[in-house]
Amino acid sequence: MDTGNAAWMLTSASLVFLMTPGVAFFYGGMVRAKAVLNMLMLEAAALSVTAIIWTLWGWSIAYAGTSIGGIFGDPATGFLLKDSMVATDGVFGAANTSGNYPGSIDVAFQTTFAMITVGLICGSIAERVKYSTWMIFVALWITFDYAPMAHMVWNHGLLSGDGAISQAIGAAAHDFAGGTVVHINAAVAALIIVLIIGKRKGFGTQPIRPHNVPFVMLGAFLLWFGWFGFNAGSAFGANGTAGYAWVSTTAAAAAAMLSWGFTEKIRTGHYTAIGAASGMVAGLVGITPAADVVSPLWAIVLGAIVGILTCLACGLKFKLGYDDSLDVVGVHGVGGLTGTVLIGFFGEGTGLLAGGDWKQLVVQIIIALVAILYSGVITAIIAFALEKTVGWRVTEAQEVGGIDLADQGERAYDFAGTASSVLKEVR
Repeated sequence: MDTGNAAWMLTSASLVFLMTPGVAFFYGGMVRAKAVLNMLMLEAAALSVTAIIWTLWGWSIAYAGTSIGGIFGDPATGFLLKDSMVATDGVFGAANTSGNYPGSIDVAFQTTFAMITVGLICGSIAERVKYSTWMIFVALWITFDYAPMAHMVWNHGLLSGDGAISQAIGAAAHDFAGGTVVHINAAVAALIIVLIIGKRKGFGTQPIRPHNVPFVMLGAFLLWFGWFGFNAGSAFGANGTAGYAWVSTTAAAAAAMLSWGFTEKIRTGHYTAIGAASGMVAGLVGITPAADVVSPLWAIVLGAIVGILTCLACGLKFKLGYDDSLDVVGVHGVGGLTGTVLIGFFGEGTGLLAGGDWKQLVVQIIIALVAILYSGVITAIIAFALEKTVGWRVTEAQEVGGIDLADQGERAYDFAGTASSVLKEVR
């Protein structure tokens, strides 16, 4: 065992875990004050339900089980992590190793990826969805969507570099850390759900403003920090690839933040904090599939392109009439798709503009389209089933009064109590 690799991968797993609380603050600041606790709770459920499902059978479907058609692994081989854990003298350790570090660490790392992916979806359904329905959705979506997608892309499945599509085209599909598995997947799921559950009351007719912009900035900075584990950890070792992924990730995020800001300045006359935070995240999304294969120059260019496109894309929901509350589709869908496709242009030695030919571009487009189709179909089945059984929405009165009170029985801020205390002190 290489203890350096083991230490780095445990650190990376912890960094990626931090991303879900980070996105909770990022999204929590964007919603209205009457819905912030509910948003934080949705993210808490993403962590907790995913941890249980991944331990039971998610890991087996994604990485441990015998592959079935290159789409998913059987859920039995790694059920309850029995392929990865073994007790010696009553103490549990690793049954095998992966990349010169214990397989148990690999389980930990991949668990956090599943958590953050489903956690991203929360932003699209803010302020109107029952907590109980969300918990059921997380369990079903991790089982039937995320785990199979991870298998297809990262476990020699259909969408992998040695899968059937890559072999047919003659170029290896590339998704370093989750352009398809994480960002396109989550964004398509988000879009499908919001089309099924409908708009918030007042969407498009009255202003719906963030209640705490510092929360949003804090969340974005935490996400950037956590992304070092997300991308550099995807090198699966303390090595040069990890170091370069750190560099390219930072360059792309910085470029996207600036290009989003310049775009916003031209359009509205302001550089907003919300825009800066969103631009950072968009750049991080865009570089995720490409962090190890684009040069420093192309990392900056990729980030700049993603910043502009995602800034423009976030306005489409008003023109097309879908209520993606916190722009999951605009940031993660457009950002993830752009980053995935741009490997076909910027990938070192394979992209059209970096010494390659057309094959890399074709395979990147195809794996993105297949990921969109798979996520859309599976999510639609799950979301429709939940709509027809337990239902997604709280009542209109509960939504207007605040989902925090309706679902959690609490308020984030006791404004009345605070005012009363101040008056008593003054008297």
